Amino acid sequence: MMPIMRGPESSEDMRRLDESAVYPETVDVNIRQLDPIPAPREFLKEQPLTGPMSDLVLKSRQEIRNILHGRDDRLLVIVGPCSIHDPKAAKDYAQRLAQVNEDLKDRLMIVMRVYFEKPRTTVGWKGLINDPDLDGEFNIRKGMYLARKVLSDVLETGLPAATEWLDPITPQYICDMVSWGVIGARNTESQVHRELASGMSMPIGFKNSTDGSVKAAADSCYTVANEHHFLSINLDGRVISAQTKGNPDCHIVLRGSSSGSNYDRKSIVDALETLKQSKVTGPSEHGLVIDAAHGNCGKDEVREAEVVEEIADRLSKGESGIFGVMMESNIRGGHQSPAPLDQLVYGRSITDACVSWERTNELLHILADAITARRKLDGE
Repeated sequence: MMPIMRGPESSEDMRRLDESAVYPETVDVNIRQLDPIPAPREFLKEQPLTGPMSDLVLKSRQEIRNILHGRDDRLLVIVGPCSIHDPKAAKDYAQRLAQVNEDLKDRLMIVMRVYFEKPRTTVGWKGLINDPDLDGEFNIRKGMYLARKVLSDVLETGLPAATEWLDPITPQYICDMVSWGVIGARNTESQVHRELASGMSMPIGFKNSTDGSVKAAADSCYTVANEHHFLSINLDGRVISAQTKGNPDCHIVLRGSSSGSNYDRKSIVDALETLKQSKVTGPSEHGLVIDAAHGNCGKDEVREAEVVEEIADRLSKGESGIFGVMMESNIRGGHQSPAPLDQLVYGRSITDACVSWERTNELLHILADAITARRKLDGE
C-alpha cells in the first residue's frame, strides 16, 4: 500500500541522481539530502483528470469569471478548511458542502477551499504536500500524490476547488484540477508569484499585505495582466523559458492585517480607488473579495462567523463592490496543534481556527438569503 501512496516512481530520476558527477565546492554546502521527485506528467498519468472533472473545472472557471466581471449576480463563496491535513476528512467535508451547494447554487457560486501549502511566519507545519504524515519525514512525493487524490475526491462531488499558490513548481502538478487560486499576503509583492499568476489558466486573487497595504495587491493585479518571461518547468520536469500572455482575471482579496480589519464599506471604497489609481482593468473595476478570516476576525472563529453575517446584512441592503466572500470552515470548530493523524481530533484544523460545519451551513443559507434580498432591491 505504501509504495502506491508515495506516488509514481521514476527509476530514471533515481539513476540520474546516482550518477557520479563533479561539483564545485561552492555548491550544496547547506543541503543535507536531494530526493528526486517524478516529473508532473507522471503524477497526471497516475491520477488523470477525467472528462467530467475537466468539464467541471472549465465550466466553474468561466462561472467565476462571469461573477468577477459582473455578468453573474451570484456571490462567489470560497469556503473550506484552513488547510488540508486528513484526506478522509476533506472528502467528508466536500460531500457535506456538495449537498448544500445543490440547494443554494442559484444564488451562490460555492468553491471549496483546498489548501495544501501553508506559509509560516517563522517555522511550523507547512502543509500536506510538504509533510503529509505530520511526522517530520517530509515525504513530498506522497504529499503530491495525496494532493491530487484530495482534489479528485472534491471534483467527484461536483464541487470546484480553490487553493493558494505558494511554491512556483507545485502548480504544474495540480493546477489542472483547480478553478480559483490566490496569492497570499506574504507573497503579494513577490515578482515570482506575479509572473506565475500571469500564466495561470484561472482567476487569481491577490491578498492585501500583512501590514494592511492594498497598493501592493493592486499593483500585482496590474502587473499580472501583462505578459511575462521567466524560468519554470514543463510537465516533463524540464527547465523552460516561459512566456505568458497575462492573466486578465486577477482581483483583490481584503483579509485585514495585524493592525485590524478592512472589510468595512470605507475600506472597500478606498481599495477600489487604489485599484483605479493603479490603472487596473477587468474584475477589479467591479469589486473585490472579502476574506472573513485572518486579520478581519483576529483568527477567532466566533468573530469570523459574525463578520460573514455583517457582510450578508450589507449585501441584502444592496451594497456594491463585494463579489465574493472567503471563510475558513471545517467539520469541527476551533483548532488543535499538529500531531500524527491518529492522535488528532477528526475534522478539526491544525492551523488557523475554523468555523464548525453546523455554523457554516447556517452562514451559507444566510448569504444566499442576502442575495435573494439584493435581487428584490434590484428589481424594484
